[in-house]
Order: sequence, then structure tokens, then C-alpha cells
Amino acid sequence: MVTGQPLVGNRWDTLDGQWPRELPTVSVVIIHYDQQRQLDRTLASLAVQDYPRDLIEIIVVDDGTLLVPTVPAGVRLVRQEDRGFRAAAARNLGARQSSGAIICFLDADTAPEPQYVRESTRLPALAPDVVTVGHRRHADFSSSEAPDVSDAAKWALPSPQWLDDAYRGSRNLLDSDNRSYRYIISAVLTCSRALFEETGGFDETFQDYGGEDWEWAHRAWLAGGLLAHVPTAVAWHDGPDWGSRELDDPDKRAAKNNEMLVLSRAIPLTGSRGRAVRGPIADVVAVLDSAPSAAAAFICVDSILAVLPHATCVVPPEYGTVFAFDDRVLETGTPRANEVANKARVVITLEAAVRVDSLQVDASVSTSDLLSAVERVGSGSEGAIVYENAGASITIQASRAVARGARWGRDDLFTTSAIDAPWLTSLENEPRLGPYLGGWG
Repeated sequence: MVTGQPLVGNRWDTLDGQWPRELPTVSVVIIHYDQQRQLDRTLASLAVQDYPRDLIEIIVVDDGTLLVPTVPAGVRLVRQEDRGFRAAAARNLGARQSSGAIICFLDADTAPEPQYVRESTRLPALAPDVVTVGHRRHADFSSSEAPDVSDAAKWALPSPQWLDDAYRGSRNLLDSDNRSYRYIISAVLTCSRALFEETGGFDETFQDYGGEDWEWAHRAWLAGGLLAHVPTAVAWHDGPDWGSRELDDPDKRAAKNNEMLVLSRAIPLTGSRGRAVRGPIADVVAVLDSAPSAAAAFICVDSILAVLPHATCVVPPEYGTVFAFDDRVLETGTPRANEVANKARVVITLEAAVRVDSLQVDASVSTSDLLSAVERVGSGSEGAIVYENAGASITIQASRAVARGARWGRDDLFTTSAIDAPWLTSLENEPRLGPYLGGWG
């Protein structure tokens, strides 16, 4: 049973000024590898949180350090064997070993200020769909013997400008869109246990530095999650931002490129995927329920793929042979078709065959409307768009709107827009295929 407040779109700001009547239990999961001094600082900083200590459990997950780290009484240590960089698996292990209603992820080298737990957990405690990212600042603690971060500003380093600009420009992610996952950092990540478990946790196939937080944040977004940056939840990372270290180091640049290659296969969005190379996951899936003939099915699918070449189409089994040589077209009911539809960001539903005219109808209306709709649906409060013209219709729906509606049993958490589409035509019985292919009709 889901408890808390269901929110519209990404409007977590409607909770401004509110605090939970009863503070939830919080599990702080810290991943560690050979960082005893930094771990000590992080644990000391957690010991002075202004959140009730009896509501916090702290779990340190060691990623196979040769020398077992030491932790104070009251902190639980779990370990996994050293099989390379396995931050995703370590976080999942810590989450499985924990019991709090809210999970607060930190890295051993990222020490929180005293208000961190209270500030980072407020929104997920009120609305379990919300994912918060704290404000990670940077400092050089190499010459400091300070047991916590009370004087961290003395050793402050510049923050990454791209991240500061993104938070400022999006009003702390209130204006999130489909690519805002790029601003979620696992070293300062907090979410409800319910949402974390629903997403299946981090993808443990990530076994190199970076990327697992962006991939998880993308899936959390598709599951109906809201994204929020909490500037008052400050944690100090020991050392500069990894991205700035990458610039002048070919090895780090190669590692970053490898991260981007993995993400291009895992996140099929414009700006993440290849411009032409296709990955295993479809961002958009068009599902054709019925067609009066093979020619009608062909024109329908072909006209959609002409506008959305990265999409995958699902067609009735009787027309599967028509598209046997195009791996973007799958038959309804097959395991692959079901998998693709379940992972897509956007599902386009066609109850009957239609033609999407790739030519501009007039100066103001064209299939660029369709492209725009596919890009924007799911951002803001718009969850679905229905295009109609003289009996022809298609519905474009964001999976995140469907997921959140199902979670709360509500149909009013996103809006549905109905728009006239002169570029849309019904396909009756046997349309003339020759003129369509030849371009004269």
C-alpha cells in the first residue's frame, strides 16, 4: 500500500514548508574502498546529525578492501569480494541489508553537514515518488585533521560549473525533463525504499567508474519518479570533481568515454544514444492494434518510422512477414515485443492503421508536431497527447504517467491533450501502395 502524497507532474514545490508528522526511519548506506581516513570523517559527520539518532541506521559496504575497515559501535559493516569497481552492487547490497523507510546513499569520501539527513529525506518522506540529490561541495582535506566537516569551507574547491548552472537553470530540478537524470549523483542520493525496490535497484552490470547513478535515475523517472535538488542538504566530497580531473588525463578521458558508450546503450534518449547506431532499448514504441490489409499496415509503419527512425513498431502477427527484414518491427505478443514496450519511455497507440504524412501540411502544422510531442511528453504535467483528424487518431503516452497513475490509482496526476492533426489520415481497406512509394499520392 502506497502512503504519502501523490504529486502532479514534477511539482514537488507544492510541499514547500511541509514536514512529515512522524519522521521516518532512515538507512544511510555508505560505499567504501580503501578510504579509512575519509570514512572516519563521514561517520563522524553522521554522528552529529540533527536528526533523531534512534531513527538512523548506518551501513558501510566495503567493496573488497584488502585491509578490513574499522567502524564505531552502532555502525554495521558488510563486505563484498573485490571483483573490480562494483559501486552498483555495493549500494544494492547495503539497501538489502537495511530496513529504513528512506534510503540515503553516501560515498565514504563524501561527508554530510549536520542538517543533511533531515533536509535530504523531507521530500521522500512526504511523497515517496520524489528522488532527491543533495548539494555536493568539494574540498581538499589532504592537510586537514578535522574529525568532521565543521570547518570544510576553509579547504573549499570550485564546484563543477555545469552542475551549478543546471540546478540554477532548472530551479533545482523543478523544471525537470527527460534528460534531467544527468544531474542525479549517487554520492548524495536519497529516495524511498518503495521506489528503490520498485525500480529493481542499481544495474549491477556497471562495473567501471560512473554511469550507474544516471542509468538508475533514468529508470526512476520512467517509473514516475520526481527529481529534486536540495541545496540545503550539503555534503563535502574530498577532492575535486571527477569530470575536471578527466580533462587533462587521457586515461580518465578513456574511462569517461567507456562510461558514455555503456550509457548510450542503456539510455536511448536523444543526446545519450548514438545519432544513427541503435541500441537494445527503444525510446519510443508504436503499437498497431489492427490494420485492414498488409498494404495498410506497411504504409502505417513505414510513415511512422520515416518520422521516428529510432522507434520500434509492434504489429499484429498476421503482418509479421511484411516486415521480416526490419528488426525495428516486432510481432504482438512475442517476448521481445513485450520487453521493448515495457522499457520504452513513450508508447504510441494506434487502434487502427493511419498514415502519418511526412510532408508539411501548411506553414504551421506538420509532423514536426509529432517529433515535439514525443520529446516533451512526460515532462511537466503533460502525460498523454491524442492527435485526431477525420476519424484517424493516435495516442502518445509517457510511461512515467502510466506508472504513477497505477501506483496511486489516480488518473489526474498528468494531463491529456487533444490536438487536431491535418497530417494524419485513416487507411481504408486496400490503400494504393504504388503512389505512396512513388511519392505522387
